Amino acid sequence: MAKYPLVASMVNQINRIDVISNNLANVNTVGFKQEGTAEGSFNYYMYRAQRDGFDPTKINEIVNTIPKMDTNYIDQQMGPIVTTGNALDFSLSESDSFFKVQGENGDILYTRDGSFKNLNGILVDSNGQAVLSNDNEPIALEEENFQNLISVSRIDYNDLKKYKDNTYKLKEENAFVEVLENNERQLMQGSLEKSNVNSVSSMVGLIDAQRRLEQAQKAIQAQSEMNEKLIQKIGDTTN
Repeated sequence: MAKYPLVASMVNQINRIDVISNNLANVNTVGFKQEGTAEGSFNYYMYRAQRDGFDPTKINEIVNTIPKMDTNYIDQQMGPIVTTGNALDFSLSESDSFFKVQGENGDILYTRDGSFKNLNGILVDSNGQAVLSNDNEPIALEEENFQNLISVSRIDYNDLKKYKDNTYKLKEENAFVEVLENNERQLMQGSLEKSNVNSVSSMVGLIDAQRRLEQAQKAIQAQSEMNEKLIQKIGDTTN
């Protein structure tokens, strides 16, 4: 069992490295929200097991003392708002508000990336997906005051999961979505929200995760060498 916590630590740090690396890769992505990771404790896992009616065996109790990467979470903090002067650029004034866009399969996705474009007279996002109205219809740019038709939805981040191309999907179809009737105070035309990734703290976190990974690797290697020497000594005394 001695190696289990070290192996778990390696897995956790590899997951941290993946998450932080993705954050850094999106430091210049409009409206991007960085992710963080959290480890579960022994007490938390025992409480959850008891809550679910599970009676842990001795082996479960030992394994559950190992720290685990429990979840990823989205940093809800708004990124800096920058003025662009482009009439098709929009930012949102509240951190829990989102634009609605139509995915490739026709499903509704949510994004904070307001760098919209004109595609054959239809308002689309940076990935070419149609920006939707409150009626879930594409928005024609020939419409007078087309910006008033852009749908804005207020959603709890706990009800969202990250999806490809800087968008989100609802975790559950019946999750509460507040579709705002009037977007006048929600939209800021001619501006964009930058990523909320802090490149300096992310680099510090990446270095820390790499060092912890190396430490766990060295500890496992040291244990293996000690075990080999012990086996050799036992073999020598029995001959």
